[in-house]
Amino acid sequence: MMNDRNLDFSQATFARAIEFIWREAEMLDRRDYTAWLDLWDPSGHYVVPIDPQTTDYEATLNYAYDDHEMRKKRVQRMTSGFSASAADAARTVRTVSRFTVSNGFGEVVEVKSAQVIVAYKRGVATLFAADLTHKLSFADGEPKIVEKVIRLLDSTEALSAIGFLL
Repeated sequence: MMNDRNLDFSQATFARAIEFIWREAEMLDRRDYTAWLDLWDPSGHYVVPIDPQTTDYEATLNYAYDDHEMRKKRVQRMTSGFSASAADAARTVRTVSRFTVSNGFGEVVEVKSAQVIVAYKRGVATLFAADLTHKLSFADGEPKIVEKVIRLLDSTEALSAIGFLL
């Protein structure tokens, strides 16, 4: 049985995790990708799998499976102005909701949520819907992303170029 002190800690940690995920979403909408990199634990992975059921990201094909160096390179491409996605990037507005804790013990908290992104580019608005899983480490007091998995609703369909981070 959980005593009141542990319950308060769990609720406070859950609230901090939600606030952190909302802050991340705002950074991505503002295209503040450099600040976004600071949210990550260096060992973390940014994953956008194609197979909606996979859990072995390293052994399957993904839209993205970025470690620390690949995240930095992706941000560099997106902010350089030399790639098509950087020069003509979509403006985005995202909503993240339906938060649940699937593992809240120890220093790492796993939070699942739903995300809807409206991307506007060249007069066309496109919707992207996804289930998110954030694994957040609270080991150093401030949350850091250990893993972010974005399971797009239409991941097995042909997707148009996504010139922004999900």
